[in-house]
Amino acid sequence: MKAARLSVIAGVAVVGLALAGCTGGGSGGGASGDAGANMTSRGPITYVQGKDNSNVVRPLIDKWNSAHPDEKVTFKEQSDQADQQHDDLVQHFQAKDANYDVVDVDVVWTGEFAAKGWLQPLTGDFKMDNSKLLAPTVKSGTYNGTQYAAPQTSDGGILYYRKDLVPTPPATWDEMLKDCDIAKANSINCYAGQFAKYEGLTVNVAEAINTDGGTIVGDDGKTVTVDSPEAAKGLTRLADGFKDGTIPAEAITYQEEQGRQSFEAGKLLFLRNWPYVYNLAKTDGDSKVKDTFGVAPLPGVSGPGVSSLGGHNAAISVYSKNKATAFDFVKFLQTEETQRFFVTQGSLAPVVASLYDDADLNTQLPYLSTLKTSIENAVPRPVSPFYPAITKAVQDNSYAALKGDKSVEDALKDMAAAIKTASAG
Repeated sequence: MKAARLSVIAGVAVVGLALAGCTGGGSGGGASGDAGANMTSRGPITYVQGKDNSNVVRPLIDKWNSAHPDEKVTFKEQSDQADQQHDDLVQHFQAKDANYDVVDVDVVWTGEFAAKGWLQPLTGDFKMDNSKLLAPTVKSGTYNGTQYAAPQTSDGGILYYRKDLVPTPPATWDEMLKDCDIAKANSINCYAGQFAKYEGLTVNVAEAINTDGGTIVGDDGKTVTVDSPEAAKGLTRLADGFKDGTIPAEAITYQEEQGRQSFEAGKLLFLRNWPYVYNLAKTDGDSKVKDTFGVAPLPGVSGPGVSSLGGHNAAISVYSKNKATAFDFVKFLQTEETQRFFVTQGSLAPVVASLYDDADLNTQLPYLSTLKTSIENAVPRPVSPFYPAITKAVQDNSYAALKGDKSVEDALKDMAAAIKTASAG
C-alpha cells in the first residue's frame, strides 16, 4: 500500500479506512451479555473492525496477545463497505451479542449507537485520559455530554494547490476566488471538492456551513439549526461557485477519486480532498503535478476554514462479558507507540497531538503539520441518533441547490423540515 493513504474519508466509505470480510472467533461468553455487569471481568475479547487494508490491526493484536496470554484478542474482520459494517454492528447489538466486545465506530455512528444504549459510557472507572489528544477527536466520540467512544484514528480535509501557478496558497475563500483568474489564464478549472450525491457531499456542505458559523443541528443532535443566515452564506458560496464557473459543472459528479484524477491530470488549480491524495499525486506515473503541487489548510472567511472531521473510534459494547480487558485494549489503541504505528505503517492520521510535530514523521509525511491545522479546526458531522436521515436531507437538498433546481433558501427550509420529521420519530 502506498505510503500516504491516510485514512481516506473515514465517514465516507470511499477508498480507505473502511475495513473487513472474514469471520473471527468469539470472545469468552455466550450469545448475549448483561449490559449492567462485567465491569471488572477479564478474559478473552473480540475486536471488530472493517477490512485491515494497511495491515495494522493484526500486528498490534499479536503484540497485545504476546503480553496478555490470558486476555487474548481475536480480530473479527468485517467487509470493506461502511454501510455493511454499520449493519453488521446493528445486527449484533440488537442480538445482545457478547462476542462483539470492542468495536470500531465511524465518527458518524456514535450518536445512533449511544442513544440506543449499545455503547459503554466511558465514565467512572472507564474514564479515558484525553489530555494528549486533539480536542475535536474527543468530541467525535461524545454524545449528550458523555464520552462513549475513544478516538483511534482521525482525518481532515486539506487544500491541494498548484504551487507553480500560485506560490502562496489562499488563506480565505475570497483570496481563492481572485486566484481563479490564474486558472482561466492557464485554461484549467479553478476549484473542486466532492459534490456527487453521497456522504462526501454532506462533508463538503457541512464544511461550508460550519466555516460561516452555521450548524446543521444543535449539540443535542436533535434541535434543527440549519435554516439560518449563517448556513445560507455557506451553501450560497458553493451554489455560486457552480453558477459562475468557479467550480466546473462536471464536479457535480465528483467523489474523492474523480477530483484526485482531475487534479493529477493538471486540470484543476485547487482541490479539496483528504491526505491520502498526497502520496498518489507524488508517485502516480501519470501524475502531471508530482513536482508542482503543495498543501494548505482549507480556506475560510478570514483564515483557515472548517474541515469536517473524519476518523474512527473504538467503543466497548455494553454486552461485553470482559469489560475490564476491553477497556485496557481501548487504552492500548491510544498509546503513543500504537498511534505512531498507525501513521507509519498505515498512514492513518493519529489522534495524539504531539505526533504531528514529530520531526521524523514530518520528514516521512510532509503534510502532517497542515493536517494538524485541519483537524484542530475540524467540526464533527452531527453526532445524532438520526444521522442517516440527517445526511440524506443534506444530500438531497444541497444537491438540488448546487444544480440550480432549488434556491438556497428553499433547500435549507426543506432540509430543516426533513430533519425535523426524522427527529420526531
